[in-house]
Amino acid sequence: MSNVILPIAIWAAIGLAGLSILVMGLSGLRSVWYGKVQPLTIGIIAIPGVLVAILGATMETWVQAGIYTLVTMFGLLILGMIGTGLRQAFQSAFS
Repeated sequence: MSNVILPIAIWAAIGLAGLSILVMGLSGLRSVWYGKVQPLTIGIIAIPGVLVAILGATMETWVQAGIYTLVTMFGLLILGMIGTGLRQAFQSAFS
């Protein structure tokens, strides 16, 4: 009997996840529309999604695209942390 419910539960979970992503996107657009969020912030948050979409279209499998996206985002994180540390070091040295 549990084999009948399992596919329904999986599709229900996928549907709810898709619906929640749609609502988050619409509320983000609403926030940009009303001036609560800067468009640059939305653009920065969209980088991983855009990157995985581009890599997914150009690579053999989506798994490879996801892995390359993860590695690229870790690299950007490290560069951002180094840049922030250097900026703070120079600001404190020259002020």
